[in-house]
Amino acid sequence: MAKALLGHIGGFDLRTEAELRRLRVRVRELEAEVMRLKALNEELSGALSVRDELISISVSEPEPALT
Repeated sequence: MAKALLGHIGGFDLRTEAELRRLRVRVRELEAEVMRLKALNEELSGALSVRDELISISVSEPEPALT
């Protein structure tokens, strides 16, 4: 039905088609950026957990006070 209506009206104009192509490219760029940020977040989360473990090990054993 929609195809029939679009055919009857004349379809999309060139500006609409160009805008649609531009938006599709932008969506792909944003999806790639989301994937990159997720990977970076996982990397940083892993580094943070290792750092926290090292801090907890060094803090749990207090050094004697100097007199």
